[in-house]
Amino acid sequence: MTAPLRIGTRGSPLALWQANHIADALKPLAAPRPIELVRIQTTGDQVRDQPLSQLGGIGVFTKEIQRALLTGEVDVAVHSLKDLPTIPVEGLALAAVPPRGPTADAFLSRRHRSFDELPLQATVATGSLRRRAQILHRRPDLQLIGIRGNVDTRLRKLADEDLDAIILAEAGLQRLGLGSNITQLLDATWMLPAVGQGALGLECRNDDTATRVLLAQLNHEPTKQAVLAERAMLFALGGGCLVPIGALGTVVGDVLTLRGAVLPPSGKQCVEGELSGPAGDAERLGQRLAQELLARGAGELLAPSMGE
Repeated sequence: MTAPLRIGTRGSPLALWQANHIADALKPLAAPRPIELVRIQTTGDQVRDQPLSQLGGIGVFTKEIQRALLTGEVDVAVHSLKDLPTIPVEGLALAAVPPRGPTADAFLSRRHRSFDELPLQATVATGSLRRRAQILHRRPDLQLIGIRGNVDTRLRKLADEDLDAIILAEAGLQRLGLGSNITQLLDATWMLPAVGQGALGLECRNDDTATRVLLAQLNHEPTKQAVLAERAMLFALGGGCLVPIGALGTVVGDVLTLRGAVLPPSGKQCVEGELSGPAGDAERLGQRLAQELLARGAGELLAPSMGE
């Protein structure tokens, strides 16, 4: 009997949607080999009453899945790419990045038609330091509170806790069929997404040639080039997924344009920049933009947040 191709995933509704989406794409490619999902609980899933920035930082949603890959418990890991640390894990390869979903952050409110219509001192919930910093940069008067949990849990809190608004990723809402809850998509001119937001990363063991060849068939090169540039920028800045750094790479033809922004947690300052270059030189472009941002003071803004 043919051994199944085992896909490691978190057990949240969104993670399972993403894993099933990849499983459906792999079935005709892997046939007659069956595909199984293996649910793995991560640190970020186990501890839900603390901000992510207090859970030991890097890899809170990925370390356990990567460990299962390395020990052979699973053959493929499906990650939300924004959760995957930029520091490589020896023995593992980012084998494919499928076509990207929506990259925007979404404003959800039952009272207000847009972010800019929020009254003074309105209460807005977000679980992201990046969103928090960019919100405060635009509206320092707002009262921001932390929020954790699955998408459904956060939507319930919008009503149950009498919040003026919450901010969530558009991609997760659309993938779960909850897009009708979106009041407004926030403009990326001031709310840059997280590095890798809306994209999935498919990881496998470096020495598993058969799986690497299989996953490569799901790769979307323009998406991979865009996120490689974003991740290279983040790595060169010395940041992880829990610091106030926003980035967005876009590929048109053979040209990649990368925008990036660095803020302190207070949102009082913002160092931002943009570069364009050959899409095939994605990682070097990301490194160059990071160097420009650092030369303009981005390191000083990040230093206080690194230990949070």
